[in-house]
Amino acid sequence: MKYTRNVLAALFTSFALASCAGEQKADDGWTDLFNGKDLSGWKAVAGTATFDVVDGTIEGVAVAGSPNTFLITEETYGDFILELDLKIEHLSSNSGVMARGQFDPAARDGQGLVYGYQIEADPSERAWSGGVYDEARRGWLYPLDLNPEAKSAFKMGEFNHYRIEAVGNEIKTWINGQEVAYVVDDMDKTGFIGLQVHSIQNPEDAGRKTTFKNVRIQTENLEPKAFNKDVFVVNNSLNTLTTYEKSKGWKLLFNGQNADGWKGAYKETFPESGWSVKDGILTIAATDGRESANAGDIVTKEQFSAFDLAFEFKLSEGANSGVKYFVTLSEGNKGSAIGLEYQILDDEKHPDAKMGRGGNRTLASLYDLIKADKNGRFIKPIGEWNKGRVVVTPDNKVAHYLNGIKVVEYERGSQEYRDLVAISKYEKWENFGEAEKGHILLQDHGDEVSFRNIKIKQLN
Repeated sequence: MKYTRNVLAALFTSFALASCAGEQKADDGWTDLFNGKDLSGWKAVAGTATFDVVDGTIEGVAVAGSPNTFLITEETYGDFILELDLKIEHLSSNSGVMARGQFDPAARDGQGLVYGYQIEADPSERAWSGGVYDEARRGWLYPLDLNPEAKSAFKMGEFNHYRIEAVGNEIKTWINGQEVAYVVDDMDKTGFIGLQVHSIQNPEDAGRKTTFKNVRIQTENLEPKAFNKDVFVVNNSLNTLTTYEKSKGWKLLFNGQNADGWKGAYKETFPESGWSVKDGILTIAATDGRESANAGDIVTKEQFSAFDLAFEFKLSEGANSGVKYFVTLSEGNKGSAIGLEYQILDDEKHPDAKMGRGGNRTLASLYDLIKADKNGRFIKPIGEWNKGRVVVTPDNKVAHYLNGIKVVEYERGSQEYRDLVAISKYEKWENFGEAEKGHILLQDHGDEVSFRNIKIKQLN
């Protein structure tokens, strides 16, 4: 076959551009983002840590006084499947992989700022490797308290195989073949791939290395892998469920359009005023701060025994509310219906936070019984959405979560639990909180509080 001069020139130009980009496409549809020889197609931004090619790997080296440094691709990507191997040798060498990463070169006085989805490499005792962190923006989207079995997947001092799928609004991660995180989010639809060398706190940690190799990507004819295990999904779309969630038994308790499935506590119908549904959000209006004295609490028509309940809530300033479970509506009390309560509260400005014993009436606590062990870093400010979760297993083990972090654990009916009830406001109700089944309740405490993305899965 003969080639004209123009055709030969075009072929040479195409090959040169591919080489400059550091990409080498294989017949199986994978494209190598790292050629094993140099850092063509990559650039370091936002810090002064160094990246070098050593024995066919990318070696990132921490330096003192630098913020997080990222080696990012010059090309951006939308839907993709990314695989790479990552090794950390020191506990201080936190790292991560940016997926659809973003960069603002003007931020921090021109030093630049990388932000967006980051798949964690966490060698600490916390062991959240493979979790999804929103770098320099929203913080943790998928901490591994949501999938504790995956905490053992990452191996220190060894190359760990990462698989990251970003397809549509779904991000899924694996480490060494183990399913780790599943996030549904649409904040970034395209962006770069980035390799992180984290900043260091102690100067003696300078010189510590994070090593990457076998970095490759697919962008066409994608065939996402299904999660086989029952993994909790952080679904940030509004009042919807993924096909995967439905297959695992999840259903919406609030459809975002009306109050179907709910009624007033001690009533046959839904309250005519006070509660409203607008733009996919369920809101109780502010009145006078009294407990269930106006529109009143609402409860699910259905009752539940063992379950996984997830919900989002937004507090107005100084507000008080709660999500109760195992509500039987049989106590005949006045005011709010009786049940175990996931406390929803503005801890700073509502006086209830300083009542009770030792903080057991603060946000995410088991109200009046067990204080939530929470870190302020993981709490969204008043006026922003927080994620709550209550898991009750068939053996009566119960856990409260706040923004993906486990903050309360106890066992219904245990002696320890009954001892707490005996010194609480609930001591007058026999077998409080030990009903076989009950309603889910959203409380009217006279303050404006909003709810959305309320979903539940019954556990057998």
